[in-house]
Amino acid sequence: MAQEPAPKRRRLSPPGDALPGFTKWNLEQDYENRSRKSKKDAQHKKLPIKTADGEIIEQAPEPETTKDEDADSFLASDDEVDSGVADVEADRLPKQPQLSSKEQILQAKEDLARMASMLSEDPEEHIGLLGPLAEIADSKMVTVKKLGLATQLAVFKDIIPGYRVRPLGKDDMQAKVSRDVRNLRAFEQGLLGGYKRYVYGLQKLAKGSGSNDSNTASLGTVAIACACTLLETTPHFNLRNELIGILVGKLSGRPSAGLDQDFARCLAALEHVFKDDDSGHISLEAVAQLAKMLKTKNYHIHEGVLNTFLHLRLLNEFSGKASTERVDKAAPREEWPNGKKPKAYKKEFRTKREKKVMRERKEVAKEMKEADATVSYEERDKNQAETLKLVFIAYFRILKARVDHLMGAVLEGLARYAHLINQDFFGDVLEVLKDLIAEAEADTEAPDDDDEEASAADTAVDAAIARNATRESLLCITTAFALLQGQVDVAKSATSLSLDLNFFITHLYRLLLPLSLDAELELSSRTATLKDPNSLPTPSADSRVNVATTTVLLLRSLSAVLLPPTSTKSVPPLRVAAFTKQLLGASLHVPQKSSVALLGLLNQVAKTHTRKVAGLWNTEERKGDGVFDPNAGLEGANPMAATAWDGELLRLHFDPKIRESVKMLERSVRE
Repeated sequence: MAQEPAPKRRRLSPPGDALPGFTKWNLEQDYENRSRKSKKDAQHKKLPIKTADGEIIEQAPEPETTKDEDADSFLASDDEVDSGVADVEADRLPKQPQLSSKEQILQAKEDLARMASMLSEDPEEHIGLLGPLAEIADSKMVTVKKLGLATQLAVFKDIIPGYRVRPLGKDDMQAKVSRDVRNLRAFEQGLLGGYKRYVYGLQKLAKGSGSNDSNTASLGTVAIACACTLLETTPHFNLRNELIGILVGKLSGRPSAGLDQDFARCLAALEHVFKDDDSGHISLEAVAQLAKMLKTKNYHIHEGVLNTFLHLRLLNEFSGKASTERVDKAAPREEWPNGKKPKAYKKEFRTKREKKVMRERKEVAKEMKEADATVSYEERDKNQAETLKLVFIAYFRILKARVDHLMGAVLEGLARYAHLINQDFFGDVLEVLKDLIAEAEADTEAPDDDDEEASAADTAVDAAIARNATRESLLCITTAFALLQGQVDVAKSATSLSLDLNFFITHLYRLLLPLSLDAELELSSRTATLKDPNSLPTPSADSRVNVATTTVLLLRSLSAVLLPPTSTKSVPPLRVAAFTKQLLGASLHVPQKSSVALLGLLNQVAKTHTRKVAGLWNTEERKGDGVFDPNAGLEGANPMAATAWDGELLRLHFDPKIRESVKMLERSVRE
């Protein structure tokens, strides 16, 4: 029979106050009694040396220099330390050799390329590298600074999202969000912080554009180029007003400074933004800053700034009428059958719960529309209306102030915006145009005999003023007819509105002969002209009108007078005959291309008003008596007593196109 295992018993501690053995150890006393090795006992031996004979010699140890251990500690007194500065200089590590400029540039390029590639690959993970990038861009070396600015520009263009980043408030920072949302917020705030630092840096550097210092000017040029690129590529992102302010600050220079590279770059950037603005927000902000700058500078700016208004999209999209004070919205579209409003339907009954659900759905739909970045037509019309009001305020203020070097740009703008001007302002605008023509006519008058002692410089200035005044007169006439013909309802009710354009027609007739003798008829401000070797006055590069040549302006005015879009047959026969006779004479003197253009216009007039001009070619149909006087004005010229003998000379012209045009004109009259 197997024995049962003895039951386990609990081990009891020995009786009495017996303690374990390790409690009797005195560790501190043992450590204190342990022997210590001094530094003097340590032997510093050297390796043996083998001589040329093959004998191995042991080297003697070096004698050690004993130093007081407390000499370098804070326990040492001043008396024990002889010269602490000498000890520091002896223990100082050798300096690293300073890199040359070329090596620093190469190293900066490598660092910038490495960090830019990391940011482009994973911007959310490496968004902290924007700080080192900015530090490199703050270098004192101009080349490294330029490289840093260009690298930051490329990085921001690549990583900026397609929406504006909203700065986080205290509530947003304390709210509990998921890890993905937290990471996204960290990326957005890091991006916004780096972008702010970059844009504010561009603002400071852009002020140095045009400086006498070459380094400062070059940095300003790079800063303006970066700001223009950011505004063109990412106009939706934050700090848009600051970027526009950089461009407007550059455009606020005096017109005497001329067009430099930075100025032209800013103009091109604004035109690009105006053309691509779908919602109208950017255009409104830019025009507001430009209008404020114009008033601050008292309109002493280059005319190219005003020409940017001609690139606004509201010229083709906006359908209302505006003035300096209000905007009249366009009539609603005819969405009802037969143009009548249907009877109101019975209102559908909804419970409170259904109304609440409808409100929630509308809010969700609104948020979805904002997320999809869809453009609201109502919002766009509102922005464009405010923009148009600011444009008209700038134009009318310049007209009132009589800023000479901006009159051409303002008149060109009014001609383009004629279909958007409120009818209440038509009379005021026409009166201003009449005053401008009167002033231009006074400028073109011959000087008195007392002014013969004027210098050659004053003569050149007077000649330039006369040329510009003639162009401005043509532009005033074009603008007046554009105002009337731009709106069909105004053209039909011109009599009731007391809009008389006979003053402009008479002045245009008086300008035909002087213009035919103008050697610069086919030139514009963009046409390059060489300096006259005889020191005679040459056309100025900064002309007041730089959109069209004088010939184009003349053709526009003549088409508006002789071939109006409305009531074409109602043109008086006396007016048609007088202009036809005068234009035939002018075709003998103008350049080749202008002559072809004038004869083409006369061909259209002959087809439209055949009976009114037939008497100039056929003496049997003549109804007038007396003598034709081209200098007597439109009313007293007596064109029915003249003959079209100029056509016989044009038949002998050296240009075959002109000879063919004359034959076509006579053929149209006979038909």
